[in-house]
Amino acid sequence: TELVSIKDKEVKFDDFDKVELKVAEIIDVQKVQGADKLLQFRLDAGDSDDRQILSGIAEYYPEPKDLLGKKVIIVANLKPRKMRGQVSQGMLLSSEDANGKVQLVTVPESIANGSTVE
Repeated sequence: TELVSIKDKEVKFDDFDKVELKVAEIIDVQKVQGADKLLQFRLDAGDSDDRQILSGIAEYYPEPKDLLGKKVIIVANLKPRKMRGQVSQGMLLSSEDANGKVQLVTVPESIANGSTVE
């Protein structure tokens, strides 16, 4: 089988094994003031408190509140990054189809918040 990838480099297993993927529930989401592309998510990822992640997917979700209660997969151990004066504590996994449409990767509601994905 010929493998198809849009990236030029392969990732070694040891590098991929460093990535921590977790299930998180969207408990609040809103547009970031002054930023056309950013949404601010508040998530229950099984941490001691809510986690905040900023994501540049606003154009694909004109009604962000429709995402409330959805369970998504996050990169939980990504180094926090400051964006528009706020800290993003991870990354949301999404998919992009051949037409460029981006959609969050969701999981069944029955999977507990904070569950690891392997």
